Formats: sequence, structure tokens, C-alpha cells
Amino acid sequence: MTASTQPIKVDFWFDPLCPWAWMTSRWMTEVEKVRDVDLTFHVMSLSVLNDGRDDLDPDYRALMDKSWAPVRVALAVDEQHGKEKLAEFYTAIGTRVHPGGEDVTERATIEGALADVGLPAELIEAGDTDANDEALRRSHHAGMDAVGDEVGTPVIHINGMALFGPVISPAPKGEQAGRLFDGFALLTEYEGFFEAKRTRTVGPIFD
Repeated sequence: MTASTQPIKVDFWFDPLCPWAWMTSRWMTEVEKVRDVDLTFHVMSLSVLNDGRDDLDPDYRALMDKSWAPVRVALAVDEQHGKEKLAEFYTAIGTRVHPGGEDVTERATIEGALADVGLPAELIEAGDTDANDEALRRSHHAGMDAVGDEVGTPVIHINGMALFGPVISPAPKGEQAGRLFDGFALLTEYEGFFEAKRTRTVGPIFD
């Protein structure tokens, strides 16, 4: 008789703006098919990450200023409808934005993603107010504090051990996705591991 094993707990922090987080999230949805993982999505915010910085390129600063709405709405989905609906909403808005080419900061894009997964249209109103930004910052810091302030998204915690990344393009499928996960999970196990990197030669390849 063999002892039962628990699924590997994977917590993934995303901002729907980021194409690299999208690529990594699609990899993780492939991993779900070939490995015993318990995948949970959480909201971080590039706008929170860059809040108060005065060294940003003006165009990127303008983007950060416009990018509060989608993460505020994502957090409202999480709080009011739960993690499964958050994952569905992320898939819907990410599909519209990344392979679909829509603007994540546009109201119509967010409204369309809500409609795609049967969520109440009034959730869009959360994007227009900073009333719940304290909770947004808590969600952000729950994911990001473990990896420091020199990285953005994606951030993954595996059984509580956190790393930025992996940054991948295209997202592997099937057993290749599983093997990449096996290796990444091993890296998270060693507390003394901090960095592995090579120069990107391609942009996000959506498929």
C-alpha cells in the first residue's frame, strides 16, 4: 500500500497587462494536464509596483497610470466570485488582449471579458475607484514581497517557495510543459538559488 501524495501547490501572481505573465500562465494551464498541481491565480499590479517611481519613461508612466482598472476589476472578481472565476476572467481578458490585440486598459475590453465568463457587468465599476486599493496592495505584496522589488510578473510560489518567472516563449505543451515545471520546481526548493538568465531572442509567441 502506497501513501497518498498531495498535489503540488502553485500560486501564480499576474497583472493582465503583462504578455510574459500570460505566456507563463498558459504554460501552467498545460502543466495542470500532466502534473498533479493545485494551481491558484492571484492579482498583482504593475501600477502598484511602479507607484511613486520618478525614473520611468514617460510613455510607460502613462501606461501605469491607466492600468489600475483591469487589476481592480480582477480583484473584485476574486473577492466576490472566488478563485475559479478569477482564473476564468484572466483567461478571457488575456485572450482578448494578448493574442486578440485588444487594449487591456479600455473599458470595452474589461466589459467584454466579464461577459465572456458570465460575470456581472457592474463589476466594471470597481475599476473606476481606489476604494479597495488597500486590498489590491495586500494581494500584490503577498506575491511580490518574497521575490523583492527588482522584478515584475510572472511570480510563482511553489509549496510556498517563490521565484520570478519563468519567462518563456512559446509556452510548451504536454510533457515538455511538465518537464519544464519539474526543473523550475526543483530550483524553488533551494533557498540559496537567486538567478538564472539569458538574453531573450524572441517576443511573446501566442498560439
